Amino acid sequence: MATVLITGGNGLIGRYLTKMLLETGYEVSVLSRSSKPARGCKVFLWDPERQQLDHEAIDTADYIIHLAGENIGSKRWTTKRKKEIIDSRVLTAKLLYEKVTERKRSIRAFISASATGYYGMVTTDKIFTETDLPSEDFTGITCRRWEEVASDFQKAGIRTVIIRTAVVLDKQNKALSKMIFQIKAGVGAAVGSGRQYLPWIHISDLCRIYIKALEDNNMSGAYNAVAPEQVTNKEFMKKLSLVLHKPFWLPNIPAFFLKLLFGGMSGLLLEGSRISSEKIQAAGFEFLYHDLENALKNILK
Repeated sequence: MATVLITGGNGLIGRYLTKMLLETGYEVSVLSRSSKPARGCKVFLWDPERQQLDHEAIDTADYIIHLAGENIGSKRWTTKRKKEIIDSRVLTAKLLYEKVTERKRSIRAFISASATGYYGMVTTDKIFTETDLPSEDFTGITCRRWEEVASDFQKAGIRTVIIRTAVVLDKQNKALSKMIFQIKAGVGAAVGSGRQYLPWIHISDLCRIYIKALEDNNMSGAYNAVAPEQVTNKEFMKKLSLVLHKPFWLPNIPAFFLKLLFGGMSGLLLEGSRISSEKIQAAGFEFLYHDLENALKNILK
């Protein structure tokens, strides 16, 4: 079977995707900073800061899935933190491209993560599609630079697919876990106006999109990985409360409080627009979880 080389294999998506790839019959290898064994996978060492990477990882790869990147919502956005977020995506992708070029390796496809943050932290009536330009705010700039390196693979004649991912629904998602904890404690509430949209996708559907990107030679370019149902922040919290059988009665958390607490990063919570899923569906992908209620019931059962 074909071998898939994954970066970011220890992350939320990487762990789930690795398991699904192995179950599907692929061989999986991962790039890691430590030689700690990974179940069912071969581990290769890399050090992106020093631009070091085990050549065997590239020489044995048929496909590369690039998921590596610092969590954009885990720390306050200082100037230093912003650089870490961008570098963890861009420098790692550049290293992969340089090594693939250096080894003259003709991989079948390069699949890169990106995010719906490409369209920016904005609340608008517009429904964004893959043809829209990137935003000029921090998330838009980050995603644009991330995707620009991925496009180098396309220019080199390697089929390249970019997956612009929404909020991933999985019990291991720390942001979702915090929401669940708040609601169970009886203090769950919408944030800001509550009218901002919250694009989402079930982790199983997201990983199935990655596998489709590997196997469908007609897929190329950017695709939004978002569920078809569009919900606001308030609707999301109400639905989560319903699934958890908890009341939803508290007033919204004021925007000024979140801005004081998180600074510029508060935009991730306070802003959001609708993102179209039409392109990935037109490519033949069928969602297992179209609606939020069933998605939440599945991950919380």
